[in-house]
Amino acid sequence: MKRLEGKVAIVTGASSGLNRAIAIGYAKEGAKVVIADLRQESNEDGYEVNKDISTDEFIRKNGGEAIYVTCDVSKSAQVKNVVDKAVETFGHLDIIVNGAGITTGFGGLHEVSDEAFDLSMEVNAKGCWNGCKHAIAQFLKQGTGGKVINIASVGGVVGLWGKPAYCASKGAIVNMTRQAAADYAKAGININAICPGAFPTAMTKIGHETPGKYEMTLAAHPIGRWGKVEELVGPAIFLASDESSFVCGVILPVDGGSLAV
Repeated sequence: MKRLEGKVAIVTGASSGLNRAIAIGYAKEGAKVVIADLRQESNEDGYEVNKDISTDEFIRKNGGEAIYVTCDVSKSAQVKNVVDKAVETFGHLDIIVNGAGITTGFGGLHEVSDEAFDLSMEVNAKGCWNGCKHAIAQFLKQGTGGKVINIASVGGVVGLWGKPAYCASKGAIVNMTRQAAADYAKAGININAICPGAFPTAMTKIGHETPGKYEMTLAAHPIGRWGKVEELVGPAIFLASDESSFVCGVILPVDGGSLAV
């Protein structure tokens, strides 16, 4: 039996990058998947092999079940609409991956604009807040528990050079995860976070393709390479599955050892 057979999952930011890989991985494990993103098409700057096909279409073409719902995660009503659509279409909700995120405002803290900081907090921190809020409300209504996986970053645990707004927003996700995990564990809701290291996506394209930045990032990973997006999928499946029923409030690095040194 597939590990997510019969489960219904929402994955935000799943049109591209790491979240696309997670959504496809969930579908392969039997989940019915709701793709929530600002646009249905993959980011043209990404590294996806099949980026000419939307995530939901790719899943359906490969025998899975998926729908797409347009969503700005910073807007509470839009996130609630995604949860409602999931329940309306598939009957219930079991999993949410709060993955939508951005990076803004490179430079020292004194150089980053208020607008860049506000946008980082709106999309990353508040977007995660909205996803947690509406999914948890649905889980409590169903009374059968649920799984919340928040995509944070190593930048939510340590400082990353030149990314003050990003680190502030991801740090908020890390502690939001711990706090919510403590509140809802007795209701059978497992809330955990994944902290990715360096993976080649549209968001990390500058760092991946700029000489100097690529080597600097590489040196920070003891494993000696950048990650492959597929390597985030296994941990995300584990945290969404029944196998992680006693895992709660964990901040899981998937980072090639970067937080170990």
